[in-house]
Amino acid sequence: MSAPEFSRIERIDTIGAGARSLTITATEAERAALATRFGLLAVDRLEATFAVQRDASGIIARGRVEAAVVQACSVTDDPLPGTISEAVALRFVTEREAAAEEEVELDSDALDTMAYDGNGVDLGEAAAETMALALDPFPRGPNAAAALRAAGVISEEEAKPAGALAGLKSLLGKD
Repeated sequence: MSAPEFSRIERIDTIGAGARSLTITATEAERAALATRFGLLAVDRLEATFAVQRDASGIIARGRVEAAVVQACSVTDDPLPGTISEAVALRFVTEREAAAEEEVELDSDALDTMAYDGNGVDLGEAAAETMALALDPFPRGPNAAAALRAAGVISEEEAKPAGALAGLKSLLGKD
């Protein structure tokens, strides 16, 4: 695995039981590399603020990831600028602890778990992954509907059941 484009290692020996606030910002070169990695036209801004502390379950990082990105419309390839503002709640555990952990259903206030190897946790990679997860997987711009119609694609509302199922809706509606 190659090194992350936006790496900000926080050494484990600098993290104590009390929360310490850290702010990280991606450089222009890091943002360009992240845009390539995530298939974006641009990452104009990426920054994150974390409160980091150690507890019995691992290294805890809570904060917010802020980004300004430009995605391509999934239909027309037109540029679509957007912003991301995501709350982050992470628990970093060693790779060995992560491998031993069972997959469980998380409740709404559970922390996402990230594994680390070595002497530090990578807050930059955590911010980059948070940004990527917040992206719209199929962004559509204002010209998408017209382009789809011009290509002969019909909407779900326009699609009519065919064949053996065509009359099913009317039969189900009768008592």
